[in-house]
Amino acid sequence: MKTLVLATVAIFGLAGVAAAADMYVKAPPAPAPVVGKAPIGKAPIGKAPLGKGPVVTRG
Repeated sequence: MKTLVLATVAIFGLAGVAAAADMYVKAPPAPAPVVGKAPIGKAPIGKAPLGKGPVVTRG
């Protein structure tokens, strides 16, 4: 009888721990993006070869 009670308590204990592990935890909200400012170095200014002549090698 003592073994049966001990086994029952152990099963309910493990079931309680498993249920607590599966509980939903609300995640913090994502940070809001910055509006109106481009990150430094990410703008396409000066990236395209506009106005530059092709590189010609003389060989």
